[in-house]
Amino acid sequence: MNAKQREELKQLLLALHSELTEKTPAKIEPNRTDDARIGGDEDEQPLNEMMQAIASNRNRNMDGVLARVLKALGKLRDDPDSFGECEECGDEIVLGRLRAMPYAEYCVTCQGAKDGPKGPATRKKLTDYT
Repeated sequence: MNAKQREELKQLLLALHSELTEKTPAKIEPNRTDDARIGGDEDEQPLNEMMQAIASNRNRNMDGVLARVLKALGKLRDDPDSFGECEECGDEIVLGRLRAMPYAEYCVTCQGAKDGPKGPATRKKLTDYT
């Protein structure tokens, strides 16, 4: 990776950092603040709880991405020659992957092995029913 490419990725990381730090954490106010109060819509409370869970997951994901962006910026600052190398195997991460996700820590192969299978397939085949 040359200096021009590193500078391009640094700008992408700085823009992403700025975008993530400007966003305020998502928050959904509960629609029922008093246990004695029961609203007219029985679906209102579960829906609100689901929205709170989604907001919480988004906040957690944003924090994780921000931490990875800061780590990548630190690596660019402290050891620019090793920026863009897979932390597992040491091979160079493809530039297209870094442009799409400039905070990537692993090459596609190592990331796939790290993620691994999520479990057995849950979808049944037509032949499973005969």
